[in-house]
Amino acid sequence: MKIEEWLSGVKTIGISGHIRPDGDCVGSCMGLYLYLKKNYPDIHATVFLEEIPEEYKIIPHTEEIRSGFPAEEEPLDLFFALDCGEERLGEARELFQNAKKTVNIDHHISNPGTGKINYIVPDASSTSELIFDLTDSQKYDTGIAMALYMGIVTDTGVFKYSNTSPETMRKAGELLRFDFDHNELIDHVFYEKTWLQNLLLGRALIESILFMDDRCIASCLTKRIMDFYHAKPSDTDGIVSQLHLTAGVECTIFMYEIKTQVFRVSLRSRGAVDVAKIAAVFGGGGHARAAGCTLGGTRYDVINNLSRYVEEQLNAKKTSM
Repeated sequence: MKIEEWLSGVKTIGISGHIRPDGDCVGSCMGLYLYLKKNYPDIHATVFLEEIPEEYKIIPHTEEIRSGFPAEEEPLDLFFALDCGEERLGEARELFQNAKKTVNIDHHISNPGTGKINYIVPDASSTSELIFDLTDSQKYDTGIAMALYMGIVTDTGVFKYSNTSPETMRKAGELLRFDFDHNELIDHVFYEKTWLQNLLLGRALIESILFMDDRCIASCLTKRIMDFYHAKPSDTDGIVSQLHLTAGVECTIFMYEIKTQVFRVSLRSRGAVDVAKIAAVFGGGGHARAAGCTLGGTRYDVINNLSRYVEEQLNAKKTSM
């Protein structure tokens, strides 16, 4: 299966991904957009995304992303929903629903497929890897390769996570044939932090607690803290990963308060806990080792509600051993 099979008679295309776009969302959307722009100049393609974090603007032409979603836009011939289902498209959802043809490409196991055409591959490392599979790499240029490489790198934790397969490495290696500095890209996207991000990380580490015999770590940044630092949600990027490096920890819970007693939660696991199942209980989703959700209540309520399910899985694992 290739993208070309869906382009017959198509003149206008919309591309979008999930709210609060991450590296794979931006990488897959921009990779597909730049591929269409280079190889199908007669097709007018547009990327619709919420404002993307600064670090992802290293990819060429990100200034062409539209963050406004006009309600009276003419129905598009084709709309690609990438790295999520329809329900997480945010304001772009209406454009998706009104399009003449819809394609949903994703690697999240929680996505049942919400397009007229669905390409959902949970075994893939990232949606960027799926865009690689669905396009012809002989027709790439440096910008396309950079975008897809960034998406793969961010969703595999620089090839550290268990979703990294030999095929993932082969495809990433093929992208390196193109003339871009992959070391600089990885540093810029994955490791470089602003001073504010470092302040928030330090605060999150200070606020963290260990429990369940030190098998679980949790930390919370309240709205008061976020407001004090004038912090945006993107300023918390990387905190959950750093917490998860704590020795002996099986499960990590990091959350920040988006409004009074409403928390955005990130969950991580080393394998003993399926955090996607826990997130799904609360209307979220993701992968077995990395997932998220939004919960209401006090921070203590949220930790108690989540930790009950974490403890159930850890105890079940212990019993089965």
